[in-house]
Amino acid sequence: MQIKLDAHTHTLASGHAYSTILENAQFAAERGLSVLAITEHAPCMSDAPPLSYFYDYARLDKELYGVEMLYGVELDIMDYHGKLSMEQRVLDRMDIGIASFHEVICPRGSRAENTRAFLGAMQTPGVSIIGHPDDGNIPVDYEALVLEAKRSGVLLEMNNSSFDPWHYRQNVRENYRTLLPLCETHGVMIVLGSDAHFASAVGGFDSALALIEELSFPKELVINTDPVRFKEILAKRK
Repeated sequence: MQIKLDAHTHTLASGHAYSTILENAQFAAERGLSVLAITEHAPCMSDAPPLSYFYDYARLDKELYGVEMLYGVELDIMDYHGKLSMEQRVLDRMDIGIASFHEVICPRGSRAENTRAFLGAMQTPGVSIIGHPDDGNIPVDYEALVLEAKRSGVLLEMNNSSFDPWHYRQNVRENYRTLLPLCETHGVMIVLGSDAHFASAVGGFDSALALIEELSFPKELVINTDPVRFKEILAKRK
């Protein structure tokens, strides 16, 4: 399977990441990617960039080292109804929007509350990906999530960094073993995201790809092989 894009990366602008846009782009080029998304944390995260940073994305090159660059945001889900951490007028300016649950922003709820939060976030224009829906600390009704992804056209992320042994997310592998077969059954696309916080992780999907191979998950449901179709999905979610 030829991976051509990374949909989820951070730079030092996110505060707890360590590389620049140029460094991320260089690693993307070296790994043969044709599209790279920079998705900084939204301002409500304590060390995230201010709103003005996102307005100034227009200053940035749309191609670096031969890699097409997309500039966007990883939004925080703020409550159990799916309220997000950026005003629509700013989100409308982004190339890509990922909606994620971070417990430092919204405490974990019940399975029903967490599911409602994700489903609510998927109704917001500009949200094209649900980020790392894999943490056993935040239980989710995966069938409900997959069915809404099918209806709305939102992509579900398989987050490679979640597999790291140091990560705080729990039961990640087991949760993807539940989620991926449901995606296959309902014909729902997934997107691989490195969630890179250092340039050398850009385009790194070894753990995610190993599980995809183990489960014989259909390669045609992995959007990272088709940048054109990926950008079409982003456009439809505007």
